[in-house]
Amino acid sequence: MEQLLQVGIISSTHGVRGEVKVFPTTDDINRFKKLKQVILDTGREKMVLEVQGVKFFKQFAILKFKGIDNINDIEKYKGKSLFVDREHAVKLKKNEYFIADMIGMNVYTEEDEFFGVLKDVIETGANDVYVISSEKHGEVLVPAIRQCILNVDIEKSKMVIHLLEGLV
Repeated sequence: MEQLLQVGIISSTHGVRGEVKVFPTTDDINRFKKLKQVILDTGREKMVLEVQGVKFFKQFAILKFKGIDNINDIEKYKGKSLFVDREHAVKLKKNEYFIADMIGMNVYTEEDEFFGVLKDVIETGANDVYVISSEKHGEVLVPAIRQCILNVDIEKSKMVIHLLEGLV
């Protein structure tokens, strides 16, 4: 399981005092209000940044980090990801999973026949769609609904699906 979970990507600076606009990659943008710290992946290192302030503008969270008070100190991190460690992640409800834990999962049919590997999760308005790479069928899109997803076992990295007519 992944120990770091992505919560956003720095899209640009905001003003000249070191604030940044963050595109959220989390379901709940309001979770930024509760964050005390984030981990910035600079590409070379992971830096722990203390969150000093949070505002919202359109679909963005605007974050201010303690000790970063100048646009020049943060500008170089545009496009970089912000993470939290698993212990600071949001609590999941029953039958909810972190996408990072699902990518690479082996997918089987209800007859216990290997079907493919989960490559991506597309988040839509109604329900997520799982992108499964199958040797036999190519790329297959399976809606993340109860009728199709019979079981998800994060520990065993295994998903069991029911293929509705027309999916392959």
